[in-house]
Amino acid sequence: MAFRLSCKEASKLISEGMDRRLSLAERITLRLHVGICDACTRFTSQVGFLRRALKTFPGPDDPDRR
Repeated sequence: MAFRLSCKEASKLISEGMDRRLSLAERITLRLHVGICDACTRFTSQVGFLRRALKTFPGPDDPDRR
């Protein structure tokens, strides 16, 4: 993995990080990129918000669904 990430590579790692544990090198490189990139900082917040919102949304098999 390259030490420098493009925003495209960073967004891919941000998304993958929601589903799997990133390696130490991936986490460090991503943290460095997000630390200097406002767009990727916002994308990280937005992905986290969507993930939290979907956890509270009732699924089709939820007995409390109306």
